[in-house]
Amino acid sequence: MARALVNVPKTAKRGEIVDVKALISHPMETGYRPGPNGRLLARDIIDRFACTYNGTEVFAIDLHPAMSANPYLAFSVVATESGTLTMTWSGDKGFRQSETVAIEVA
Repeated sequence: MARALVNVPKTAKRGEIVDVKALISHPMETGYRPGPNGRLLARDIIDRFACTYNGTEVFAIDLHPAMSANPYLAFSVVATESGTLTMTWSGDKGFRQSETVAIEVA
């Protein structure tokens, strides 16, 4: 399982724009690079990231082999109600990881 770091403010005012920052530790092997034996290393990338706010998708992106290792993503959402933000990364070889953080809206 990869290590994920998510930064979201714990509280926000209703209607406030909130910055969400997410980083996941993943090597992002493209499948184009030769290994020590001269054969191409198997592709192993994160190909999709999605964020839901109380179950509604608010941000999604498809990633490609040109992405750097340990992808860092930053985006904004409008704080409409208290609840949870769930970030999900998925990729090759059945890779899937989610992180959930709570936000309190006043």
